[in-house]
Amino acid sequence: MLLVCSCALGAFAQAKAPVIVIPGLIGSELVNSKTGQKVWFKTRRVHTDDLRLPIGPNLSANRDSLVPGDILRDVKSTVFPRTDVYGGLLASFVAGGYREGRWDSPPARGYENTVYVFPYDWRRDNVENARLLVRKVERLKLRLGRPNLKFNILAHSMGGLIARYAAMYGDADLPIGNAVPTWAGAKYFDKIVFLGTPNQGSIAALKYLINGVDMFGLQVKLPFVQNLSKFDAFTIPSAFELLPAPGTIRAFDDEVKPIPIDLYDPAVWTKYGWNASEDKDFAKEFPATEQQVAKAYFITVLDRAKRFHAALSVPSGHMAPVRFEVIGGECKDTLDGMVLGQSKDGSWVTLFKADSYVSNGGQKISSEELKKILYAPGDGVVTRRSLLAMTLEATASRSIIDQTMPGAFVCENHDRLPGNPEVQTDVMSFFHAASKVLK
Repeated sequence: MLLVCSCALGAFAQAKAPVIVIPGLIGSELVNSKTGQKVWFKTRRVHTDDLRLPIGPNLSANRDSLVPGDILRDVKSTVFPRTDVYGGLLASFVAGGYREGRWDSPPARGYENTVYVFPYDWRRDNVENARLLVRKVERLKLRLGRPNLKFNILAHSMGGLIARYAAMYGDADLPIGNAVPTWAGAKYFDKIVFLGTPNQGSIAALKYLINGVDMFGLQVKLPFVQNLSKFDAFTIPSAFELLPAPGTIRAFDDEVKPIPIDLYDPAVWTKYGWNASEDKDFAKEFPATEQQVAKAYFITVLDRAKRFHAALSVPSGHMAPVRFEVIGGECKDTLDGMVLGQSKDGSWVTLFKADSYVSNGGQKISSEELKKILYAPGDGVVTRRSLLAMTLEATASRSIIDQTMPGAFVCENHDRLPGNPEVQTDVMSFFHAASKVLK
């Protein structure tokens, strides 16, 4: 349970370091830069604006006309009540003595007590967005005339991976070979809160890439909501960067015996029928030019995702110059494994549900037995293990996340963590304790 401060949010009257709020996957609006029309989030799909990115082996060149708009504050349909996303969280900062600032026109005075939102194109590579964050902060510091100013960050879900990379490497692309954190971002950031962040990835992302049904992160229960198919997901580099980190996947055969799986080997995706580009309907979904480069794209996007996890998972022999806290849920059954079995025709079946069955060897596998291997404590999307970056095997090295506080936990769903009052109070307490407000 969270240790909740008994004081009111508005009681924090001292000067407060500015804060940046980074949303998770699908937590930012996407707008057509040519027409100004909002494409995401809309309850019906816009046929002239596909959410798919172009595909090709040069990931940085795979661009379309969509650009980030505002952070997604709430969702409203014509029939159902308004659903809070990040609006309640921002309101809690205002109640705590902050005001919302604009990156292009920051306050000339009183820069300390300001909260900024960082909407981004959540489809794109997380390293690209981390570098964009660093550049925006650098420009903001120049506008404020405060070269030594440091910011605090509250990052939800995938946003935590962006913040973590920015702190460890600043405005640098993925390192080649063995990564050595430069901590170039330490001159920009003082404290970072990881709110429901999949620091070791999530098997929900694999399920999403295979089936294209479940939305990782924001789960809005509205009719006619545009779903992202597996073909859409295939074009989104960030989705691959949410896969379980190397050495953390839990896979079992149909007799629930552990089996080794390398999620970053394209041949594994071919073997188990996961590769969307090898689906019989792929040719109907993509033009001939993209079909020709699909294999090269897939190899590249998997390799980059693997390198991204490697860069974040570098052991640290000393205390990090940025302070971290993790907050998340631990009372919900959260997907943490999968079963791989073969059907009678020899094709592979990937099981993510605890539905009882009889194995090919004739063994009855009960639902209760499956629940024990498929689920773990978490927030319904991110497991406690992933939030704390706990690998499957014990190691003597200390990861960056090892240096955080033990972790604060609340019984809450992943998408509702930002709006949880206990979470909001805990965030305020952490940011206000001995906060650095450097001028």
